[in-house]
Amino acid sequence: MPPRSPAEAAPRSAAGPDEGYRPDPRRWHALSVTLVVGFMSLLDVSIVSVALPSLQSDLGATPATVQWVVSGYALTFGLALVPAGRLGDALGRRRLFLAGLAGFVLASAAAGAAPSIGWLVAARLVQGLAAGCLAPQNSAFIQQLFRGAERGRAFGLFGATVGISTAVGPVAGGAILGLASGPDGWRWLFYVNVPIGVVAFLLALRLLPRGGSGGRGRIDVVGVLLLGAGALAVLFPLVQAEAGGLSRLWWLFAVGVALLGAFVAWERRVVARDGQPVFDPRLVTQTRGYGIGAALGTVYFVGFSGIWLVLALFFQTGLGYTPLQSGLAVTPFALGSASSAVVAGRLVERYGRRLTVLGLVTVIAGLAAAAGVLLLVPPSAAGWAIAPALLLGGVGGGLVISPNITMTLRDVPVAMAGAAGGGLQTAQRFGAAVGTAALPGLFYLVLGATGDDYPVAAASGLAVSVLGAAAALVLGVVDLRRNRAGDRDGADRAAGDGGPVPGERHGPDGVHSHGHAWHG
Repeated sequence: MPPRSPAEAAPRSAAGPDEGYRPDPRRWHALSVTLVVGFMSLLDVSIVSVALPSLQSDLGATPATVQWVVSGYALTFGLALVPAGRLGDALGRRRLFLAGLAGFVLASAAAGAAPSIGWLVAARLVQGLAAGCLAPQNSAFIQQLFRGAERGRAFGLFGATVGISTAVGPVAGGAILGLASGPDGWRWLFYVNVPIGVVAFLLALRLLPRGGSGGRGRIDVVGVLLLGAGALAVLFPLVQAEAGGLSRLWWLFAVGVALLGAFVAWERRVVARDGQPVFDPRLVTQTRGYGIGAALGTVYFVGFSGIWLVLALFFQTGLGYTPLQSGLAVTPFALGSASSAVVAGRLVERYGRRLTVLGLVTVIAGLAAAAGVLLLVPPSAAGWAIAPALLLGGVGGGLVISPNITMTLRDVPVAMAGAAGGGLQTAQRFGAAVGTAALPGLFYLVLGATGDDYPVAAASGLAVSVLGAAAALVLGVVDLRRNRAGDRDGADRAAGDGGPVPGERHGPDGVHSHGHAWHG
């Protein structure tokens, strides 16, 4: 018996995917709570990096061990995303969000009180696991609570949260270390999460909707193990890059590819048997826009995530900036990204993929201009001179992240929103892991080859970011052209039949979904 089509697999009534939807009067308040929690968990990816020297001296740790404070969090964060998304779909998003938030708060308190580096690393591993449980529920709640133009605005706010949290981590870390002076000042980087998390937990108990689980409660254990092992094999050498992981553990990449291939084969088998996969392959093969949107996000995050480490190295090591000064130097990007992401959320229903293409062109222009500034302007003036270029790049970045999230998830059924959101964010985490390993490595390579020419080394890192944005631009243009071609085909069929095609929905840039596509 052949596997059911996605339309059969995704629960929906004959009246359409939105039948029975009733706007929750507290949906915007609920969104505010999830965004604050999402900001806090994403901020912890980078906020600790400015405190590594004081951590190392205070706890008597080696450089390789203290690096696990950052990389361990990123590792468990990435590993948890897809399984946690599927668990939220199956068992209830509210339940998993509350459990993840409680774990995050407790792990933050444990990290702040850590008496040794081993304790701190263990707490950070648990903290990253809890953050990975939270992240896919954010996008899933948006799918569940909002429809139409409201969903675009909600994803705009979500995209702004992702962009700001990534960019302002060094600023926030430097500010906290500046206020909490002394050898134990780094502990407040973790303690600050506790009161915010407790308040958010109480609000989430009151505001988050009950229910929302669309699965049948069965978990694909074999799929979870295969995906986890494959992702671990690929990510582990990357997060250990600064400790020589790429040269020592390169063979894990081959193991990871084999395990991920086995995972795809297993998931197809589960689907063919009408089971409940941890990540349904049809999200990529049969859900319009999902596969190319995830690929676009992955290559964009290669440059987007890695460039902050390069600029931090340039300003702090090359120019002698304090962590706070270094963070303030890149603040224009965060400001531009925040403002444009919110606006893009309101425009995505009208302009669709064109916003992403425009944003990528703007990012390329801004980062290329920033590289030129570093090469041409005296280092003493670089912090001020680079601000307009970073602001331009940030405006473009805000037009990339939130519209791409909306376009990628718009045709995903609500019943699979958690797994789909987890898959998208996992792809972005892979891109971020590659970028944070490759760009600083290139920085040091160029630095050694040029005799400590910091501007050239930083400009080289920016050039790689430009290439990543250019690769994302190619994908965006391909998707835009495909959508327009599909729109013309739909119009031709409608003209030939004398009416619209049943089950077909048209949107911006010809984005449409047929009756065989999944609906949310």
